[in-house]
Amino acid sequence: MDEVEVVVAHNERATLRVGDTFLKVDADQTRIDAEVAAMTAAPIPTPEILWRKPPVLALAALPGSALGTLYEPSPASSAAWAAAGATARMLHEAPLPSRRVTYLDDIASHLDHECRWLVENDVLSSDVVRRNRRIAEAALRPLTPAFIHGDLQITHVFVDGDEVTGVIDWSEAGQGDPMFDIATLTLGHEDHLDDVIAGYGTDVDIAVIRAWWSLRSLRAIRWLVGHGFDPAPEIAVLRSQV
Repeated sequence: MDEVEVVVAHNERATLRVGDTFLKVDADQTRIDAEVAAMTAAPIPTPEILWRKPPVLALAALPGSALGTLYEPSPASSAAWAAAGATARMLHEAPLPSRRVTYLDDIASHLDHECRWLVENDVLSSDVVRRNRRIAEAALRPLTPAFIHGDLQITHVFVDGDEVTGVIDWSEAGQGDPMFDIATLTLGHEDHLDDVIAGYGTDVDIAVIRAWWSLRSLRAIRWLVGHGFDPAPEIAVLRSQV
């Protein structure tokens, strides 16, 4: 009999694995609606939707394994990382979905709030926060939106050898900054940025990618702490940026 594996769980949603089936439980049905719509529209491999009975979405497991684990050395080849870059490019060139996920004014306001919290609670020195806040400015710019995944971390990209077999977890997908996807994919794996760019092709702004590394990490730490996760990797990214 298959065991129930808790893949991730917090007070917003949880993902369980039973054999070759993933069960996503989410109290926010609009998020599940967005995920289903994005997987249906995406021109890249996604998990097969087995059934849906709110608040549960059942998905088939993808072949292969994740590109790696966040902030740990990736076992995947350079060619696999390049294939991930090419997959991102294919998604970014697809017709835009209706949902928007990048609201720059909201991001800037939230960023300022989080920076104050980090300093007031002695999580990081004011110098590290200030310098990363300055780096993050490059991401807050006018842009031409693309169809983005919105959470393209390496645990969500599955490969078999040098080929991408699929991308999971589409709840944050919509119109947004394509450089955000590339930054998320390479966060904590800056040594593979050149591989990803080789697969992605042109129109990569490294300054904006670095900006998203800072911006994402600055905004994530309090949420991670509040949901029982260790923010040490994000803290390490912020310190490495300066």
